[in-house]
Amino acid sequence: MMTAPAMVFSILLVVCSVVLSLMVLLHKGRGGGMSDLFGGGMSTSMGGSSVAERNLDRFTIIVGSVWLATIVALGLIYKLGL
Repeated sequence: MMTAPAMVFSILLVVCSVVLSLMVLLHKGRGGGMSDLFGGGMSTSMGGSSVAERNLDRFTIIVGSVWLATIVALGLIYKLGL
């Protein structure tokens, strides 16, 4: 049976994983990769990124950091047997 901290961090990890996956999928393809395969290379680049794209980048980094911290915390919980 899982302890309360392990259960909380496991739920947080699942939520962060789903949110992070959705946020990565929301990013605009910048060309030269898999996005060109599905037509992502057809759009023209306006030179700079909009405020929405910069905010999406920031939120993605924040969620990714929480995701990483959650994995480290779960590893420590399981190692220490809490």
